[in-house]
Amino acid sequence: MILGAGAAGLLCAAEAGRLGARVAVLERSDKPGKKILISGGGRCNFTNLYCRPQNFLSDDPDFCRSALARFTPSDFLELVKKHRIPFHEKHPYPGAAEGQLFCDRSAADIVTMLLDECGASKVQVFLNTRITEVALDNEYRVRVHSADGEPVEFVAPVLVVATGGLSIPKMGATGLGYQIARQFSHSIVPCRPALVPLKFAKADARNYKELAGVSVMVTASSGAATFREKLLFTHAGLSGPAILQISSYWNWRNADPVTIDLATEQDWTREMRDRGEKRDVAALRTALRKAVPRRLADLWIEKHQPEDWTNQSLKLLEDGVHHWEVFPAGTEGYEKAEVTAGGVNTKQLSGKSMESRKSPGLYFIGEVVDVTGWLGGHNFQWAWASAVAAGNDIASKVAR
Repeated sequence: MILGAGAAGLLCAAEAGRLGARVAVLERSDKPGKKILISGGGRCNFTNLYCRPQNFLSDDPDFCRSALARFTPSDFLELVKKHRIPFHEKHPYPGAAEGQLFCDRSAADIVTMLLDECGASKVQVFLNTRITEVALDNEYRVRVHSADGEPVEFVAPVLVVATGGLSIPKMGATGLGYQIARQFSHSIVPCRPALVPLKFAKADARNYKELAGVSVMVTASSGAATFREKLLFTHAGLSGPAILQISSYWNWRNADPVTIDLATEQDWTREMRDRGEKRDVAALRTALRKAVPRRLADLWIEKHQPEDWTNQSLKLLEDGVHHWEVFPAGTEGYEKAEVTAGGVNTKQLSGKSMESRKSPGLYFIGEVVDVTGWLGGHNFQWAWASAVAAGNDIASKVAR
């Protein structure tokens, strides 16, 4: 039995079924792959050519290595090509992360591919199944209310939890996977929204609200993490790839700042400092407009005018653009988060098979596990890799 007909659940089902297991997938929603369908702006960033273990966060950074090494982006790409799904590598703007693969047509192509693979493996998918109880009595028993409201019980020697995280609750996200993990004595690394926009504190919201819609290439840092990507000002705070990436590393408990370089590798006051160029507000605006978008330059100079026109004051102004410290009031929460950081403690799972070390025959795969990838297709690759690791192991036990 596999709980969840998302990316990890469907591929695990297809793999285990292909290798000889009899598989049932239980999905609480009325359709499979809902989160896949909205991913990548509807085009599904289904993997990243340069996916590596260092692209993931976890309390145990080495846990993901085995699964990622045994099912690579090239392996998933073979499946995509087998189903003749047209795709492309996306280069959204100069400096953006490379290796992001998207469907040419629609994310629905990936869902169809997974369902076709499940069909070929004789996997049964049950939709509208609301789980009411999970128990272990020699075998795993899952009691559900079916689409017609009738109670039904599924029984199997193997149970795979592929229920996802808490992100995007409107798509049906729940904490069921964590509840099952705790039921079987697993600990949970505290969950939090990841790949999520950050909210301004009140003062910054007042100061920068006029910049909503402005986008700029930045270097964002928090702790030891640094990302060179685009930032987007919003009505509530900051978003864009740079902020989504750094949000996964931002320590909200310590109220740490996020440090932003708005004009990386650009010494925009140098001519005024070194060549004696004209020194006034208009000259400052003109100089900064060469480094950042006009609206940002004008507002920044308005809010940060120097006390005098000495080289020292100009250097302080220069440094302020390169070391803007933002103290976020929080994130925009699971509603806007692309993934959930934290999850089932990997120290209690096998890195080779995803099987529980606490309860034989119980597996956890995909987002429910404490493995969180960077933006750009890495989380899908973790879903595929962990799914195949579990599927292969399940099938090997069936064969024995």
